Amino acid sequence: MNKRIAVLSTGANGSCIGADLTAAGLDVTMIDHWPAHVEAMRANGVTIETRDGTTTTPVNAIHLCDVATLTEPFDIVLLTAKAYDSRWLTEFIRPYLAEDGLLVAVQNCMTAEMIAEIVGPERTVGCVVELSSQLFDPAEIKRNTETARTWFGVGAFDPAHADRVEEVAELLAHAGRVDISEDVISAKWMKLITNTMSMGIKAICNATNAQLFQDNGPEYAATARAVCLKSGEEALAAGQFLGYKPVPVYGLKPEEVENTNNLLETLLDKIVADVGPTAINTVLQDHMKGRYSEVDMINGMVADECRANGCGSPMNDAIVEITRRIHAGEISPDTYNLELLRQEMIR
Repeated sequence: MNKRIAVLSTGANGSCIGADLTAAGLDVTMIDHWPAHVEAMRANGVTIETRDGTTTTPVNAIHLCDVATLTEPFDIVLLTAKAYDSRWLTEFIRPYLAEDGLLVAVQNCMTAEMIAEIVGPERTVGCVVELSSQLFDPAEIKRNTETARTWFGVGAFDPAHADRVEEVAELLAHAGRVDISEDVISAKWMKLITNTMSMGIKAICNATNAQLFQDNGPEYAATARAVCLKSGEEALAAGQFLGYKPVPVYGLKPEEVENTNNLLETLLDKIVADVGPTAINTVLQDHMKGRYSEVDMINGMVADECRANGCGSPMNDAIVEITRRIHAGEISPDTYNLELLRQEMIR
């Protein structure tokens, strides 16, 4: 592939993807706004630890301020930022995206429409990603889903431009398995449903999958699973209000997600199995770093849509509120916080 590629906002996932594409011999520029991370990548490359071993890849990394010195546009930009940074970063990179270039939002949440408003629907490709990784020290990543167990679903925001999607699929195949989705926005909502059942809840409880579903005994695990599924029920209802359909994600087959009463269980069990027992999810990483998280754009969006349609969402409301209290320093992530969520089950 003879394309100029940018990976914009190279946190944990972006670093993994950028390193894979670079190792494949592609022309990749990694752009980030954490100065120490950029300097460490420049000096030492990106070191990625997986269950299969550790690799270090020399990469081309630049600071945000260096972008102003670039003279050639990018053919493909992979936006791997937190969802709440999407608007300003899309505006930021727009002058450096080729006229026939593509911007691919390789991130959580429902950002494709906003991106299409800025760069145009013909240059917007939607993407669902299943990649779990952790970044605490500059240029040092722990990747929980190695390349063989990473999955991407890609699709055109505007079906009239579906012919461009194959380019993106070919590119991302260097970083994981890829499926092309005919309804990528519904697929994005399927990922959002999964996230409502996993990220915020585990972060509130300061828990990995093992700690939530195994280490604290069967009663705790059963309560945790019930809380997760209740949150997913509300997210599924919100998606139905918006017209989204159950579609395959994470490599699941159509018959596993369509016309089934076990959709939520299937999604939850799949993500738990793929990510593994010890992964620290991105929201919990944010709590550990004292940072804002994506919960408002995940559980908060579910709550907003349910409220707008006269439908309650007590579990997602509670997740949003408890997360707010954690970010404000009023409480800390803790195993015992599951009781706060359990109370919403019995009201």
